[in-house]
Amino acid sequence: MTLDRLVDDGTLVRLHVLRPTWHLVAAQDVRWLLALTSARVHRANTTFYRGQGIDDDILRIARRVLERELAGGRSRTREELGRAFTGAGIAATGPRLAGLVMHAELDGLISSGPRRGRRQTYALLDDRVPPTRERGRDEALAELAGRYVAGHGPAQAIDLAWWSGLTIREARLGLELASPGLERERVGERELWAAPGQDPAPGPCPSSPSEAVVRLLPNYDELLVAFRDRRDAFDPGLPPDARTPLVILAHSIVRDGLVVGGWRRTEDDSGIVVRTEVRVRLRAPEVAALRQAAATLGAFLERPVELRGD
Repeated sequence: MTLDRLVDDGTLVRLHVLRPTWHLVAAQDVRWLLALTSARVHRANTTFYRGQGIDDDILRIARRVLERELAGGRSRTREELGRAFTGAGIAATGPRLAGLVMHAELDGLISSGPRRGRRQTYALLDDRVPPTRERGRDEALAELAGRYVAGHGPAQAIDLAWWSGLTIREARLGLELASPGLERERVGERELWAAPGQDPAPGPCPSSPSEAVVRLLPNYDELLVAFRDRRDAFDPGLPPDARTPLVILAHSIVRDGLVVGGWRRTEDDSGIVVRTEVRVRLRAPEVAALRQAAATLGAFLERPVELRGD
């Protein structure tokens, strides 16, 4: 796949940045994003680090192990790094190993390396990403805010703070600094920011009665997880029990850009079963579009898909 090749050759880098989770980042953006957000992610991880017994002494040893194991452009799987840590006297499995790897990523020491078959590896960041121009903090805030709005607007400062890991104050400052290229509008009690050409008033993406747009979105899709205030992503007819965090982070069915239900899949030797739970009434063309979305999923996975409604 094209995405796999881009990760293998270092065009895209997989590492922890913005929040305590992985992101795929363009190589030219890795260093300034780490400089902007890594300290805050470390602070967010303080309790986790302490609970795993990860202290300054452990981190110094771990850094020496990583520098030795990955020197000369070598790459290692997480399991191989765990064995190297253990050999150096650091018990490193499960969450503790994950914490050591995350800390090194946030420090700009390591990042993703080329895949080994289906397995992810790690390499030294300096071997994967050449030096890039440093950005001042204000420039970096403005750049991140502008890109977020361009990809997600209209959005609020609380949304940017949630998505980026920044404080509300930093998010507001970033939006203000990026504002020459952004549009601001107050809608009710909310202050929304949009990029030129975006409709600053959120709403559904209209479709014609005969050309319904229905999609099966995966869990943690940006339509929902990229926002703190998610009200604009829900169909008005969606009941309250379908707007909970458990639903928000699950697979979603979207009609004209708005969530109308959820889905889940099971697999066996004969193929894939997609079970849907649609919480609003769909017109006949929309039901047909839902079937087509399931067929598209099957084509992507190269396996037959059976659609079942709950």
